[in-house]
Amino acid sequence: MAHRNPAELVALLGPRQPLIGLDPGEKAVGVALSDPSRSIATPFATLPRRPPKILLAGLRAIVEAENVGAIVLGLPLNMDGTAGPSAQAALQLGVNLERELRIPVAFWDERLSTAAVTRTLLEADTSRRRRAEVVDKMAAAYILQGALDSLRGTTRRD
Repeated sequence: MAHRNPAELVALLGPRQPLIGLDPGEKAVGVALSDPSRSIATPFATLPRRPPKILLAGLRAIVEAENVGAIVLGLPLNMDGTAGPSAQAALQLGVNLERELRIPVAFWDERLSTAAVTRTLLEADTSRRRRAEVVDKMAAAYILQGALDSLRGTTRRD
């Protein structure tokens, strides 16, 4: 598997195939979906990270039901840009997902995505319980939207 960036996915996608964005956490994986024109990311679901079979089954169901063309996986780099244990785990998850789901995976730097989403939820006076329910899938949407924004101009031909 090549460690792709989102721009490299464009040539691998069919017309109007949405992307799925993932925010891999230790306990849960946030899931977001793009629209078919790949303009807008929407929070979709939160799946348990373990056991791996449950995560894989949930992602497979979403990929098939939504005709997803590729995955944008958040890469939690350290603040200095190095890949620590969390980033290594995300890279391995990407390898596993590409092998099992048979769709390409690209990585997107997700430093501070959860912090940004949490700050937004706090500013909106969201309760602690509600924040816990939505932060993972909203972080996935934040990651995916960043990747989609970077693709503006390369995906307009659809």
